[in-house]
Amino acid sequence: MTDMALPSSVNRKAWLGLMAVLPLVLLVAMDGSILYLTMPHVTSALTPTADQALWILDIYGFVVGSLLIVFGNIGDRYGRLKLIMVGAVVFGAGSLGAAYSQSPLMLIAARALMGLGGATLLPSGLAIVSALFPDPRLRARAIGIFAATFAAGFAIGPLIGGMLLRQFKWGVVFLINVPVVLAFLIVAPILLREVRSTTYGRIDLPSLLLSFAGILLFTWSLKFAAAEGITAAQSAGGIIGILALVLFLRRQTRIDYPLLDLSLFRDRVFSIAILTGLLSLVVWSVAGYLSGIYLQSVLGFDVFTTALLTLPGAIVLTATCVGTARIVEWIGRKTALVATHLLIGAGVILLLLTSTEVGGAAFIASTLIAGIGYGLSFSLVAEVAVSAVSPERAGAAGSIAETSNELGNALGITLLGSLAALSFRLLGPGVAGTLNETLDRPGLPPETVAQAKEAFLTGLHVAVGVGGLLMLVVGIIAWLWLPRNLPK
Repeated sequence: MTDMALPSSVNRKAWLGLMAVLPLVLLVAMDGSILYLTMPHVTSALTPTADQALWILDIYGFVVGSLLIVFGNIGDRYGRLKLIMVGAVVFGAGSLGAAYSQSPLMLIAARALMGLGGATLLPSGLAIVSALFPDPRLRARAIGIFAATFAAGFAIGPLIGGMLLRQFKWGVVFLINVPVVLAFLIVAPILLREVRSTTYGRIDLPSLLLSFAGILLFTWSLKFAAAEGITAAQSAGGIIGILALVLFLRRQTRIDYPLLDLSLFRDRVFSIAILTGLLSLVVWSVAGYLSGIYLQSVLGFDVFTTALLTLPGAIVLTATCVGTARIVEWIGRKTALVATHLLIGAGVILLLLTSTEVGGAAFIASTLIAGIGYGLSFSLVAEVAVSAVSPERAGAAGSIAETSNELGNALGITLLGSLAALSFRLLGPGVAGTLNETLDRPGLPPETVAQAKEAFLTGLHVAVGVGGLLMLVVGIIAWLWLPRNLPK
């Protein structure tokens, strides 16, 4: 081909190296969403409390999001290939632990370990892929494939989980990670080379501790309040978490090598891009999680049928992600970024049409419309964020964009998921803290079952209504605030 600027033998090894990294990228993304259809089975097997169920879902995203920037700095200092191989081992060990967990706390710990490994894979993988392709045109194509793979992983996670659960027990959704990790550990030393940065900053340990403790304490407080009510310990934890986050932000303005470069947010284009990435994943995660329970536990679809219902939206999302460049050429970056909010908002609001009797058609319509918005977001956010800053700050901007996605995925379950849990606690029959725990109780009268399903549906409507409204409001703000011609 005419655009191949490097010798074919070098190109071949570079593309093989990319193929070695992509399965890990797919796994990291899939594990952010694969539990959406699996949770009813996990709940029946391990009987977690309402707040434990939320932790099972989002501890992975919180650990990944909290450590992405830190591991980016560690990789710069000690080598990306070393870090990604260590991370792959940790990710595989966590996957084994999750697959054979015998209690909710064991599964939460294993998911946290998976997040620890997953946090090394994205920044290191992207740096290694970039180094494999010195030619800018080939590098851009490779990074586009990398981003599309990440988006596809989020999209197909529920589908893969549903297909596996048709034949196997719930632990298989984690066990499938192990052979991929083993294959990577074999081929990585052959196909990939070490990548380091000649300029790196000191990792600020107090910043790391403040951010991690602040996020976890604040989210624990919200989850506990939704599941059990407000208590002195819960309130104290929330206040300490908020103070830790305030101290973290204050510290970032006073140290030479901040984990979070707050000065980047002075640029309104960058700020809107990061907010887009965060909010789109907030809405994505809660809609995916609650819809999976709704389709199975309220409407009564089996897990395979539920997985098939997610297929149209997954196809649209992936196709949009691949075609985003052409869409942007056609309508412009500003319109595409605003359309991201409006499409996601309009799509998830369609879930308000669901009832305890019917809702499959509304779910498919919702995923088709919102899927276009998600596809635009996955492909556009990092590009807009990076283009909004100077070239020497592109690395920091890219790390913040990746972090916003991972934290958004976790925060959706924490904030809006807790809102749905609170609705169930207030309106449900009081038999148990979650819908599946309630339905698993033997001998329930029909009116109790109906009340439980109605309470869950109300919680779903409240969560997606708030999420959809947020997306629409921010879409309007973006239209009014962003300049007509965004930087390229």
